[in-house]
Order: sequence, then structure tokens, then C-alpha cells
Amino acid sequence: MVKLAAPMFSLSASGTIGNAVTFATSKGRPYARVRVIPSNPKTGPQVGMRAMMKFLSQQWAGMSDVNKATWLIRAKATNISTFNAFSSYNMRRWRSFTGPSKEDPAAEISTTPAAPTTTVSTGVRQLQLSIADGAQLPDWGWLVYRSTVTGFTPAYSNLVAIVPKTASPTIHIDAGLIPQAYYYRIQGIMIDGVKGTIEAQTTGTPT
Repeated sequence: MVKLAAPMFSLSASGTIGNAVTFATSKGRPYARVRVIPSNPKTGPQVGMRAMMKFLSQQWAGMSDVNKATWLIRAKATNISTFNAFSSYNMRRWRSFTGPSKEDPAAEISTTPAAPTTTVSTGVRQLQLSIADGAQLPDWGWLVYRSTVTGFTPAYSNLVAIVPKTASPTIHIDAGLIPQAYYYRIQGIMIDGVKGTIEAQTTGTPT
């Protein structure tokens, strides 16, 4: 509902009328704009990019001063913070489906992590993924790709989570699911940008 006010012969409005036009005020100035409703705020690419951004944000706090110092030159060159330099660089890498790196530049010299072996346990509207290490371990985390279509190819658009590496097995709970088959493929990542061998498909159906 639009709210109108007319003090001292002026006129202002706030709210939405006819699900078409939104009235508001910014910095003391009233304005009107077309009301826009996103067609799908949770598309595959959006979820994949948000998952990477969440991981980067969480990892930054625990990174060493030595790691963080490598981002100073990039940060000063673009007049941004070291965290923004770290996150923007790695988000660009992820759009190219390249692994993130703790240091600038990504060295990409590590041995490729082996594919894990994942066991899927069923729960109510959720599945538990128990990710057991392969012969060659990742030193940073696991990329979790998911699809409702069997035989899918992992891509940044079907990434649903990045799970920090823990003692084997690493446990991840995939929640908020509906009762249908979900297919997973898991891949390790190293701190220097190297991605591992992708696991063969595993599946589970929540109750």
C-alpha cells in the first residue's frame, strides 16, 4: 500500500502501488522505480558462486599473516582491501572453473588430490555425506557438486557447498531437500589452486 504525506504543502510517498511501481526515499530525496521481482534468485550459477564466496569469507579469518601479505600488491594496485583482493581474484578464477588459492598468485604446483570415496546416509529432508580420503589428500577442502539428473558433469553452476578438509571422513549435511534422488560428485582442492580428480557419482534419496 502506498503511504502519502503532505507536510507544509510538500508531497511524498512510500510503498508499492499496483505491484508495478515502488516509491521510496534515498538521502532525503523521494524517487519511484519499477518494481522488479527476480525470476529465480536461486539459480545454479548463483548458488555455485555464493557457495564459493561463503567459503572464501570463512577461510580468510583463519589464514596466516604470511598468506594475507601476498595480497597487498594487488590490493594497493586497485585501492581495495586485502580481503577484497583475495575474494575478487578467486571469484574470477571460479567463474573460469579454476580452483581458489590462499596466496597471490596461485602457484598450481601441488600434486593432484585423488578422488574420495563418499558414503551417503538418508535423513529427513537431508542427506549426510561421509567423504573418505583418497590416496593423495587435499590440503584445503572438498567441492561438493549435486544434481537431480544422473550422469551429470560437474561445473561451477552445480556446486552446492565447499567443505573444509577435516580428519577422514569429512562430514557434510546437505539439508532442505525434498524426497527425490540426488546425485553427488566430490573433488578435492589444494591451497595453491590445484583441483583434484572428481569422484564417480554417488546417490541418495531423503525421506
